[in-house]
Amino acid sequence: MSSMFSDLGLHEAILLLPEITMLSGIVALILIPNLGDATMRIPLTRIRVPVLIGGTRFDFTSNPRLPNHVTNAVLFLAFFYAALLLNPTNLSEYSLEGGPGIGNLLVVDEFSRVFTLLFTSALLLASMATATRMPAMHDVTIPQESDSPETADSKVMALIDNRRQVDFHILLLTTGLGMSLMAMANNLFMLFVCLELASLSSYILVAFHKEVDVGGEAGMKYFIVGSVVSAVGIYGMSLLYLWNGNLDMADLAASWSAMEGIDPLAGIGVGLMIVAFAFKVGAAPFHLAVPDAYSGSSSPIAGVLATASKAMGFVALIRLLVIVTMPSSGQAVWMLAIALIAVVTMTWGNLAALTSDNPKRILAYSSVAHAGYMLAAMAAIGSGLADASTTSMILTAVVFHLLVLVLFKLGAFLVLSMLEAEGRGHRMEDLHGLAVRDPAIAVSMFVFMLSLAGVPPLSGFLSKLLMINGIVSVSAGTGPASATSVLSWAQGVDPVFWLAVAIVLNSALSLFYYLRIGLVMFFETPESDSPLKSSPSLEWPLSLRSVIMICATLTLLFGIGPMSESLLDLVSSAVDSLLSS
Repeated sequence: MSSMFSDLGLHEAILLLPEITMLSGIVALILIPNLGDATMRIPLTRIRVPVLIGGTRFDFTSNPRLPNHVTNAVLFLAFFYAALLLNPTNLSEYSLEGGPGIGNLLVVDEFSRVFTLLFTSALLLASMATATRMPAMHDVTIPQESDSPETADSKVMALIDNRRQVDFHILLLTTGLGMSLMAMANNLFMLFVCLELASLSSYILVAFHKEVDVGGEAGMKYFIVGSVVSAVGIYGMSLLYLWNGNLDMADLAASWSAMEGIDPLAGIGVGLMIVAFAFKVGAAPFHLAVPDAYSGSSSPIAGVLATASKAMGFVALIRLLVIVTMPSSGQAVWMLAIALIAVVTMTWGNLAALTSDNPKRILAYSSVAHAGYMLAAMAAIGSGLADASTTSMILTAVVFHLLVLVLFKLGAFLVLSMLEAEGRGHRMEDLHGLAVRDPAIAVSMFVFMLSLAGVPPLSGFLSKLLMINGIVSVSAGTGPASATSVLSWAQGVDPVFWLAVAIVLNSALSLFYYLRIGLVMFFETPESDSPLKSSPSLEWPLSLRSVIMICATLTLLFGIGPMSESLLDLVSSAVDSLLSS
């Protein structure tokens, strides 16, 4: 990866500022904690010169809280640079000849930079929450014989948390780097390499809290299933290479359009890659490791999996299905398969969530259901009934949903992270009476639940409405105009219409378990009357409580109003840049 960055000119370096920032952050996290007063003697002399690496560590650089501060700063800078590059003027000014691309591997456009914003914002929120979930203690001491067993265990846990701060935050930045590069990938091989860079880091993050048995088990399941699915995807990619001799997406798209019928190598290759990407988005029946991964990992990491990792999978699907294999006219070969997966996914996810009593597993199955909603929109694009403007509208709805999902889905996991700091959060009883313990957090959690359910005027409602509107627009007018009854019209309407009906029915079904969480927070008696704490022993200038309430406020503001219109305009422009490339 570093060799790719080493030969960049000034223009290309500016285009890749977010990625260079994250790569620099990884290097900084490796070097800074090891800075010390070590010296080296110059050969044949008695002169010693400082080498800075090793020796007695400097107090400031060895502070266990420093990796979190460095990671927060790096992710904020990457977010800021990506926002600057969203300006088309900046992209055209600092682009290579022939458009805003880098070689045949990467393309830097508004579409890729919108997803860089999504990835860095999700990881930044997770990094902030980690200061509470895995706090670093600067003044912790080694356990003494006179300490009680509880005190000794607490000190040992604090020492362990201190030692693994660097590892955790390096993995966070590596995940972000892989995701951001994957969003720019213009070659299937590059896309898969970057996707695996992010995935391998996320597998480790799931199992990072080794002192919890369920974490190691969840990480192992996620890794094994993910590895098998990756092997399936690589095999599919090799078949596409045998068929086309090139994995450049533009060449693949041209060959696919020129193909008469479906070549077996091409068809099987695309099918296997769809399986790989379906696992990344958490689609049924490839989702079976997802609930365990979400419930076994810490809540901030579960939030990243439910938002950034899911978005990464949808970027890959969009590039494969819409850019490479979309026919110029007629129904796409994958349409029926994606439609079937969508309906099964949303129904399976909601039914499973109804029967669960673990809040994290409920949110995990909810995430599966939301993948089904977005896959239904993708199926509508492949129906052959959508013109260019309708395709753009549906893709805008999907990307908008992925963006606002960071606010209310990750926000809900951050609430559970506060409970995890107390050793709670894995039972529905842990949410009982949360409104008594912390009214602001309970109200925020209820806002997140309503937005996930798609209740107006929240941003979750707007994104679902846009997807349903796009699907209905595709199928509008397909029913017989002379139908004398609803039944005869329903028999004649295009099957795509029923995808919108499936979303509406499943959204209504999901209300039961979302409102159940609200019910226990406001009407059940809490097990403890003590106020909810952000952290048992951490003084932090920006509390996790503040971050949660900011997410709740933005969930409201990005509903129906000026801010939602601005974000929709931004997303629409990004989608147009993808479709016009």
